[in-house]
Amino acid sequence: MLDGMTRSGWLLAGAVALVAAGAAGAWAMLTRPAQNAGAERAVCTLPAPTAASPHPGMVWVPAGSFDIGDTVYPEETPRRPRRVEGFWMDRTEVTNDEFSAFVTATNYVTVAERAVDPVKNPGLPAALQRPGAVVFVMPSGLQGQGDVTQWWRYIPGANWRHPGGPKTSIEGHGAFPVVAVTIEDAQAYARWKGRALPSEAQWEWAARAARDEPMPTHDQPKEANTWQGVFPVMNAGEDGFIGLAPVGCYAPNALGLHDMIGNVWELTADAWTPHHGEADAPPPDQVPPGMRARGAAQQVIKGGSFLCAPNYCMRYRAGAREPQDRDLAASHLGFRTILVAPGP
Repeated sequence: MLDGMTRSGWLLAGAVALVAAGAAGAWAMLTRPAQNAGAERAVCTLPAPTAASPHPGMVWVPAGSFDIGDTVYPEETPRRPRRVEGFWMDRTEVTNDEFSAFVTATNYVTVAERAVDPVKNPGLPAALQRPGAVVFVMPSGLQGQGDVTQWWRYIPGANWRHPGGPKTSIEGHGAFPVVAVTIEDAQAYARWKGRALPSEAQWEWAARAARDEPMPTHDQPKEANTWQGVFPVMNAGEDGFIGLAPVGCYAPNALGLHDMIGNVWELTADAWTPHHGEADAPPPDQVPPGMRARGAAQQVIKGGSFLCAPNYCMRYRAGAREPQDRDLAASHLGFRTILVAPGP
């Protein structure tokens, strides 16, 4: 995870870290199944959607009330009561194939494929103004965990088509979740589908399988793509993958939703606030550019990713949350959509 690192934050931290060589090999490693202890899950086949469903590929999330949040990290507190009305939700994260169909139909160009807006990101060096995304690269060694640039690199040319940089490709990975997208990209896709992104409360209620848990579990889940080992230098791959997995490789929750925990972080429709229950953040176009490096133009993301481990980022929980800069794409970030329509 980026720990809320913004594009401007990379400059403030003196972390203009670029990778030209080695990124392709790192990405290839992070998109293949693990080869140890018979844990490989090379084939992940979703059952066909129910033919009678009014919205194939989506599942119904019934209405209900629950206490949003958790108690592991300060930003998850305080737990507060929420009421959620019923809605439909994609049973998996949006895939490369699905996003490709959208781009083909609309000629859409993602944020990571465009030049960086210097007004929104003043003072950036030329290298960080080039189109690109932040990519996880496993370090060969580690000097403490305070400097995330030891494993995160801004790579010009990285985007949803080339998630690890210009020498990488999604060819043969159509069933993998689309990554290196921003909130603008996700919302554009959702509008094209006639849908929306879930609010934080909707997402969390769905991840909890529409059940209120007075004491949520904090254990690392077994049926999820997370990090087994010491992050960021050793991943045993006990869950079958050492990096991204195709959607639907792990058992769904009680509602039939796959990968709500792990695999990739998922964007929500909510602007970031430091704690549950605080006043909503102002719309992004009303945030002064100078405020953006302090998190005022960030989005709530949920669910954790394949990079979450017990020793770092214990956010493989429904109640966990993180901020994500609105215009910074990353190789562990995706999304799914919802539809507010009558239930079955």
